[in-house]
Amino acid sequence: METAQFIDVLDREGRSLGEAAAAAGVDAKVPTCPQWQVRDLVRHTGMVHRWATAFVVEGHTDHHPDGGLPDLDGDALLEWFQEGHRALVDALSAAPPDLACWHFMPAPSPLRFWARRQTHETTVHRVDAESARGTIGPVEPAVAVDGIDELLRSFHARAKSRVRTDRPRVLRVRATDTDDAVWTVRLSPEPPVAERGESGAADCELSGSAAQLYLSLWNRQPFPAVTGDASLAELWRERSAITWS
Repeated sequence: METAQFIDVLDREGRSLGEAAAAAGVDAKVPTCPQWQVRDLVRHTGMVHRWATAFVVEGHTDHHPDGGLPDLDGDALLEWFQEGHRALVDALSAAPPDLACWHFMPAPSPLRFWARRQTHETTVHRVDAESARGTIGPVEPAVAVDGIDELLRSFHARAKSRVRTDRPRVLRVRATDTDDAVWTVRLSPEPPVAERGESGAADCELSGSAAQLYLSLWNRQPFPAVTGDASLAELWRERSAITWS
């Protein structure tokens, strides 16, 4: 996906998140994140949007702390979220291709990094908001494939990943509805090493549509199909959570 495509998806997904949150109400429980009510989801996502916008607009070249969660609720909170989402979309749309600022995973450019990262941040949390409303809309296959790639080859390539095994194991991830959407994930006492494609035998394979796998790997729903050693699927479920810090 190109940067402009990410920004278009981010725009649409953020608006959908806001609509779902308003329809569910801020008191509603979020089934995909049982520890949250909708107000927690909206506060978190709005905070992340503003944090990302600061890098794009202010050009911070080192890590910059977020602004914290707002002391807002109800309609005022929803309006605050919408304003922050709009500001992020506008900032990314207006940013020059050679934007220079801090980013925390490898990317062709800082601009593409922030557009991509915020697209998936917002898409996953849109699903969370819709789960509170009771009806979850689809995730486009191309978005899902890119999100799987980001999660496997960027997030869990970092030293922070806790998805590790005592001895070498191989996990395969296969999207059955998209050509060439297969990943081989090598597990060991070190951070996972994932590559695109099918390489060698696998101890466990996770398969399903790209959208199903995307949400499953983000721990929003069960894995659609598991073959081989299911303990590796459980390992992912127990240790793969990405937390804000």
